Amino acid sequence: MNPDGFATDLARKPDVLSKLADSLAQHNPWSRVLPAEVSRVVFVGMGSSAYAGGVAAARLRARGIGAVSEIASSELLPVWGPGTLVVATSATGGSVETLDALDRIDPAATTVALTNTAGSVITQRCDATVELLAEPEVGGVACRSYQHTLAILMALECQLTGTPTDDLVTAIGTAARASDELLSTENDWRPEVSEHLLGQDETHLCAPAHRLSSAQQGALMFREGPRRSAIGCESGDWSHVDVYRTKNTDLRVLVFAGSKWEAQMAEWTGPRGTRVIGVGGTVPGATGTVRYSGDDIDDVRLLTETLIPELVAARDWQAAAAT
Repeated sequence: MNPDGFATDLARKPDVLSKLADSLAQHNPWSRVLPAEVSRVVFVGMGSSAYAGGVAAARLRARGIGAVSEIASSELLPVWGPGTLVVATSATGGSVETLDALDRIDPAATTVALTNTAGSVITQRCDATVELLAEPEVGGVACRSYQHTLAILMALECQLTGTPTDDLVTAIGTAARASDELLSTENDWRPEVSEHLLGQDETHLCAPAHRLSSAQQGALMFREGPRRSAIGCESGDWSHVDVYRTKNTDLRVLVFAGSKWEAQMAEWTGPRGTRVIGVGGTVPGATGTVRYSGDDIDDVRLLTETLIPELVAARDWQAAAAT
């Protein structure tokens, strides 16, 4: 991994995401690989792939479809028999835990590899393949591939629910433009955000449950690049399990807006003087806020908002590498 390559990968997000929107406007790739009947869905993957799978499974359940997301290293994978679709996600196509999980999947299930690497090992182990079209990530960090995983899994949701992809294509296009806006205005917002978020102790990134992957992915970017202590939290649960660190540390918090439990968080962060950055909406008690075009649309938020912590992490990583 290298910081300059990571920054380059982030800079290309708008262009590559726009190409994905164009591709999905032509056809939904899932229409060519799904069996005639899918009654249950299992997502397996590691890291960013697992984060995206967790949100995708929750979205499907909310639409009445039985779906779960399992970390590929689990020894307790579902055995659901015929009618089960298993989506094994690995951007590189070589995640050893995900390949191992395929050996333990119910042989009656249909398996589809979701990968950014054509011809990789995972494509040879599954019944069919859907490509992420995120293009090579020269920095070695899953940033565009994470974003594209979300978008492609949202296309799967469309296919399974008989929904046209028109609204999804529009959301992806809006996310591409929003990403371009955040990149072009970085010098206006990123220095202040970095000052508030990058303390000596740790950073919490919080998101509503239906976008929990944003908090998980954002925290991973702080750990993977500049090697900072960071935790991904669900906004409601934060007040039950993570709040304690506000009392005796220089905790910093980034909140992806959209949870009705943010006021409860502010009851703790406000009196204790915790620095809070709100993203994509008004967050109670925030000491700073980052907005962007389309941040009133939840799907656009999901596809865009991780760029804020990614850019903060990338610049911090570059600065550390230069010293």
